[in-house]
Amino acid sequence: MYNLSVVLEDSARTAPDRAALVLGPMSLTYAQVDAAANQVAHLLVALGIEPGDRVALSCPNLPQFPIVYFGILKAGAVVVPLNVLNKAREITYYLDDAEAKAYFCFEGSEEMPIGRYGHDGALAAAHPPQLVLMTADPSVPSPYDGVRTLAQAVADLPTTFETVSTRETDTAVVLYTSGTTGRPKGAELSHSNQLMNALTCNRLFDSRPCEDTHLVTLPLFHTFGATVNMNAGFSMGATLVLMPRFEAEQALALLLQHDVTVFAGVPTMWWGLLHALGEGEGATTVAKTLRLGISGGAPLPVEILTDVRERLGISIMEGYGLSETSPVVSFSLAATPRPGSIGVPVWGVEVKLIDPVDPDWGEITEPGAVGELAVRGHNVMTGYLNRPEDTDAVMREGWFRTGDLARRDEEGFYFIVDRSKDMIVRGGYNVYPREVEEVLISHPQVSLVAVVGVADEQFGEEVKAFVILEDGATITAQELRAWGKEQMASYKYPREVVLLEELPMTATGKILKRELS
Repeated sequence: MYNLSVVLEDSARTAPDRAALVLGPMSLTYAQVDAAANQVAHLLVALGIEPGDRVALSCPNLPQFPIVYFGILKAGAVVVPLNVLNKAREITYYLDDAEAKAYFCFEGSEEMPIGRYGHDGALAAAHPPQLVLMTADPSVPSPYDGVRTLAQAVADLPTTFETVSTRETDTAVVLYTSGTTGRPKGAELSHSNQLMNALTCNRLFDSRPCEDTHLVTLPLFHTFGATVNMNAGFSMGATLVLMPRFEAEQALALLLQHDVTVFAGVPTMWWGLLHALGEGEGATTVAKTLRLGISGGAPLPVEILTDVRERLGISIMEGYGLSETSPVVSFSLAATPRPGSIGVPVWGVEVKLIDPVDPDWGEITEPGAVGELAVRGHNVMTGYLNRPEDTDAVMREGWFRTGDLARRDEEGFYFIVDRSKDMIVRGGYNVYPREVEEVLISHPQVSLVAVVGVADEQFGEEVKAFVILEDGATITAQELRAWGKEQMASYKYPREVVLLEELPMTATGKILKRELS
C-alpha cells in the first residue's frame, strides 16, 4: 500500500497512547485519532464516495482537520483543503472546479458563527456536494434540514477500517494556488509527492521519534503546515499543539506551557513572537526547550533571523517551496546558516536558474546572475487539475518553473530575489521589492516593511513602501524616505513611504501585497 495515511497509521500502531493532538484541555492519542479517521472513511463509503473522488475540507486548526483529512485518504479519495477565510462565491468556484463529491465544513464557534462560510457556497455549486457540518461542540445539532453534523454522522460507525490501497502516482491532495496570476488552479499532488516531502523534512529536521512537540500555528489547510507540521510530525509520533488562529501572546504562552521543541512559522509569525517575548525572562525559558525554528512562505528578513539567534540561541532553518512542489524545495541548514538564503536543494530535488523570457528555458549558470528558479524531483506535482495547457506552460521534461526570481552564489546557495510578477520596472531598471525591504527593515526604528510597485506616468512604475514602525519610534515617513535615498541607488529607493499600524495579511500570515497601492 502506498497511501499517505500511513503516516498516521504507523504511529497509531507503534505509539497508540502517545498524545497526537492537543487543543486547550483536550488531548487525543494516536489511537483515538486513527479510530476517528476510520469512522470518517466508513462515512465516505456510506455516502457513495469512491477512490479518486475529490472531497473538500474547510476547517481551522482543530482536531477535526487531521481526522477528516486522513479519513478521506483512507477511503482512497482526494483531499481538497480550502482556506477557512474563503467567502461563499470563492467556495462555489473551488467546489465546482474540483467537482467535489462531498464537503466537510466547520461552522460552529464564537469566532466563526453559523453561516459565515461554507454552507452557502456548497448550496450555490453547480452540483452541490454532500455536506457534512463540523461543530466545535459535538453536541450541537445541525441548523440545516437534511444536513448532519460529523458527530451525528459517525456516531455508530466502526472504528476500524481497511485502508484503500492506492498507487504512488495517484492524487492524494489537490491544493489550489493563491490565484495571484489568474484564477486559482488546483495542483495535483500524489501520495508519493506528499510522503517523500514529509520524510525528507524529518531527515532535515533531525526529528526524534515520539519526542518532539510542534506548536502548529500554520494553517493545516496550507501546504506548509500540512507537510512540515502534520505529515512530518505524525510520521514521527510527534505531539501537535494546535492553534486555530495565530496570536503572538498566546503562541508564547503555549510554547512555555507545552515545552515545545519545534516551531514553524512565516516571517510575520516570527516577528510577532519576538515582540511578544519583550525584554522579560520568556526568551530564556523558551530557549531551554525549543531546538528547531523553521521559516518559510515568504523571504525572512535578515534582521529577524539575527534577533532569533541572539535571543533564543537557535538558527532558523529558512525553507523555500510552493504548493506545486509539495511544498519543500530547499532549506538553509541550521548547521551552516546563510542569512537571507533559502539554502540548497533538499535530498532528491534539483534546481536550476533559467532565462524567464527564453522560450527554450535556457539555463543561467553565472554566479550572481538572476534567473527564474526551476525545480525537478520527487516533490513536483503531476499537473494542474483539468488544465493541460496551464500544466504544459510551467512543466517540461520533469522541470517546473516557479515564477520566482533567484540568484546563486559561488558556493551553490540560492537567494530569492522576488517573484517575476512582483518585479518593479522603473524607467527601464529592474527593482526587486525584496531588496528594498531588506534595506528599510535594517533601520533601527523600522519593524516590518512591504514594498510594491504602483503605476507612474513618467517612469511606468514607481516604488512605494508601507512600513510598521517599532514601538516608540519617532521617525517620520519623509525622514525614512530620505534615509532610504542615502542607502540605495536613485532608481531603487521608495519615492513614497506610508506608515501603518498593521499590514493586510492572508490566513497563512503572508503580507497581502495586492491590497496595497
